[in-house]
Amino acid sequence: MFICASTECFPELGPREVLQQLVDLEYTGVELTLHETDGWMKPSEVLADLERAVQTCGDTHRMHIAALSIEIEATGDDYYKQFAACCKLAKAIKVVTLVVPSSELGTPFNEEIERLKSMVAIAAFEGAVVAMKTTIGSMSQDPDTAAVICDNVKGLALALDPSHYIAGPNQGRNYDKLMKYTQHVHLRDTTKNDLQVRVGQGEVDYGRLVQQLAKEKYNRALSVHITPSEDVDHHGEMRKMRLLLDSLL
Repeated sequence: MFICASTECFPELGPREVLQQLVDLEYTGVELTLHETDGWMKPSEVLADLERAVQTCGDTHRMHIAALSIEIEATGDDYYKQFAACCKLAKAIKVVTLVVPSSELGTPFNEEIERLKSMVAIAAFEGAVVAMKTTIGSMSQDPDTAAVICDNVKGLALALDPSHYIAGPNQGRNYDKLMKYTQHVHLRDTTKNDLQVRVGQGEVDYGRLVQQLAKEKYNRALSVHITPSEDVDHHGEMRKMRLLLDSLL
């Protein structure tokens, strides 16, 4: 296992500045966000000029790219065209893990299965793995549903975010069964009432989580996802989380 941080941790910084900030905080790995809104780069830009996207993503201050987080706002065929372009980008820069959102609650189950099957097939062609985020407000907010989706879509993995099972409507639910599907992990500290609190003040049992992942022979990223909060030393929290995770590995 190794530690990285998402570019979402510094939403106020530009692409170059956020990488330099992470280097200054002594992170050696990064999760790049290809989000149409407020991303490090837009999926529509990747489709429009793949060569430029490869050059831009290849210049990451020597940081290892652990994963690409992809959020596409296009619909229909354009959705899959943009996703396919992101998969080509991933292959070119030697990234395997593609983190994607689960559809919102209320989406027909079969519709979600077909969407994910299509994405897994497109990604597999380029040697990539699709990891569905476990998120409050989406179909993956229930650990049982997340497991069933993975069982119904061969090759689909999870981007496990324990915070969304500690807070939210399914708080306290056991999510141990999801370890075997986990391809990527998002981390911050959390209580039942607040999705993000200061490191050490929440209920995430990092030691137990690392042990459970190790049992499944997990050898990929623990990605820090701490966003700025009012009256909190954001840089201090980022540094504290890195040191905490470092002590467990």
